[in-house]
Amino acid sequence: MAIEKVMDIPSDNVYAYALSKTLTKVSSPVTVGLYSECHNRINMVLKNIEVHMNQEAKRREDKCTKEPKPRSITPSVSDLLSLIFRLLFYRPVWTEQNQNMKNIRYLFVRFSAWHFAGSDLLWAALVMQLCKALQNSFGKLQLGLFRIAQHDEEKDAGKKKIEDIPKNWRSKKLGCIPIWALILMGFIGSLLILVPLIILGFPDLKNHEEGEKVESSSGYGVLEGFAIAALGVPAVGALRFILLLLKNLIFNQDLKIRQRLDNKKVSQQLGLMHEVRKEMRLLCCFIYFMEIFERRRIRVVLEITNLDRCTPKKIVGVLDAINILLSDEESPFISVLAVDPEVLVRQVQQAEDCLSKRDSAYDFLDRIITLPFTVPPLSDASKSSVFENIVRGQSENPEDIRLKEPEASALGGPETSFSVEDEYSVKYSETKEDQVIPLISKTGNFETFATAELNLNEVDRLIESAFSCIFSRDKSKLQSYISGDTMSMRRVINSIRVTIMIMETQKMEPPPPEKIAAWVVLVDRWPCRLSWIIQCVEDDQQSDEIDGTFCAADNTKTLWEVFNYNSLELCIIGYEVENFLESDGDPELFEIFLRKDFKFTVEELEMFKLCTVNLNYSMKNELARVRGSRRLNKAGRNAFQSLSSRTVMNMKTEDICQELTKLSFPEKYLETVRKNFIDGRTILFGDPKDLRQVLQMTLGEWTAFKIHFLGVTPPSRPSLAKTRQDTTNPGVVICPSGHGQ
Repeated sequence: MAIEKVMDIPSDNVYAYALSKTLTKVSSPVTVGLYSECHNRINMVLKNIEVHMNQEAKRREDKCTKEPKPRSITPSVSDLLSLIFRLLFYRPVWTEQNQNMKNIRYLFVRFSAWHFAGSDLLWAALVMQLCKALQNSFGKLQLGLFRIAQHDEEKDAGKKKIEDIPKNWRSKKLGCIPIWALILMGFIGSLLILVPLIILGFPDLKNHEEGEKVESSSGYGVLEGFAIAALGVPAVGALRFILLLLKNLIFNQDLKIRQRLDNKKVSQQLGLMHEVRKEMRLLCCFIYFMEIFERRRIRVVLEITNLDRCTPKKIVGVLDAINILLSDEESPFISVLAVDPEVLVRQVQQAEDCLSKRDSAYDFLDRIITLPFTVPPLSDASKSSVFENIVRGQSENPEDIRLKEPEASALGGPETSFSVEDEYSVKYSETKEDQVIPLISKTGNFETFATAELNLNEVDRLIESAFSCIFSRDKSKLQSYISGDTMSMRRVINSIRVTIMIMETQKMEPPPPEKIAAWVVLVDRWPCRLSWIIQCVEDDQQSDEIDGTFCAADNTKTLWEVFNYNSLELCIIGYEVENFLESDGDPELFEIFLRKDFKFTVEELEMFKLCTVNLNYSMKNELARVRGSRRLNKAGRNAFQSLSSRTVMNMKTEDICQELTKLSFPEKYLETVRKNFIDGRTILFGDPKDLRQVLQMTLGEWTAFKIHFLGVTPPSRPSLAKTRQDTTNPGVVICPSGHGQ
């Protein structure tokens, strides 16, 4: 029985809540692949994530009792003066205490790629949008002062050096004297010299040799000239500093990037990506500085939407920018790539000269995405709700949910979020006269989504237990199945967190932690084979409903039994799903995993489907299409009374001869079959042209033979199969076991 009949799929808010809680736990940088075929659902999830993450930040600040408390995000005059003073005369010190601060602030930057699709370098537009958002958040003056007075390209290029001292700030010094002290002493000394001179004036000089009074000089005296020269040196320095500051305020970072885009020498010879990366490093250093000043961590959540609408080359450019610019080891960025995975994979696969010959689109994305998060398809109940909402003239969201916005505070204000709005996220406030008249009157009570009360200690305990099952050799064998790739390890860690969070939010009875960890590893290591199993189970359940035996589905059957029963079909269509099978791990390990160590059942599969967010459903959809086309061939078999592939597979030479006798074929063909040892495998996996040449049949006889043993096959299919096989491994048929036959 399909689990949807028993328990409805959780709402998008539950998935958004689980993802937001996970993002507050993981360390940056992290790149999230938020996958859904519906852009409206993507925007709803993104909106809910912003709300929940801001609520979590506010909860942490309210819970904080340590002194001194974090500063307000909207700075007062005193805070602004203090910031300017520290920018000019102090440098931050990285300590264990300020690197482990619990308080946090999130800045949300929405980048709609479709609005910049006309740009030659789409990734450069992304970086400019990010620079603009940070300038609007922190202020151009503060960023300009940081560039002039703080940023040292050579020193800031290295990693942070953690020091064991109690202070968070160290004054800049000239020799052993702080610069602010030197400036203060110079200012006081200038006052002590200037004030008496202005009040008393300069005394007349006398000529003692001749005893006569000399006339006062009409211009400045020697002493006056010396005083002006002494005071002019700091004045020139101050003037230079002011000019540099004005230059940085007028020619900000996005203008500099535009200039470099126009400079062919930079963009072609020196490498524009390198120049832009230096600007990104400056922004990172500025965020580190502001973390120490505000006494809280700062994370920038970059939401990239509508990327799947752009051309393949531009899509790959943005993905490369995320991988190169925003994924430094200490980067404070959380990138959320919100796209339709099926369209994205197809576009990346079509990108010319962007992928190596052995590379696939899935491999390319796996090197970038550290947390794949797939929003499951809508359930029947959710589809009904969407349809009803559209009829009523309401939102197209799966539920009409009133989100509880965070209370007005420094963290919940609009200054924490900047976005380039797309057509789905713009909300219009209409008057009664301007509202659309619904087809059905708006009645009924709509529930308000409230965050489930979670036992966070229990959640943390389950997560730690699941992790220990992987790195502890005594508890489990999972360490034998995980990939040696660190990106894959990060995906497993993050996916375990999300899976347990969804289970706890839904108040589900969680399975043993080892089972949870094993399921996440199974999804990560063998996504194609698992997608095939899920599709086969769904098709069997639908067939049971058609035949009227809905309760006959065996939920105690193991996943290996399902896979083994349908492996022949996967073997036959191997050439059509070759790219998907290449993304799987070792096929022998897969058999040991499901057959011996972790015997997952169909019932467990249905339970885990509700919480599986790290499986790319575009792969399953493609398998469904391929299998659906074969079902059409099956209908043709039934119409012509053709034999099934499984029946032909198990036939021996004498069985073939018996079938030919039933079809009234001449005796000479039976002798040819016996002479060439032609059995069911030969008919299924051999080249039809070679088979016809050996049998020496007429066109009518060959057509009858092919329909009976091979079914109704489109004319182009055999040649297509041969072409694809020849381009990869000549003479080898790809089977799910990994062996050629």
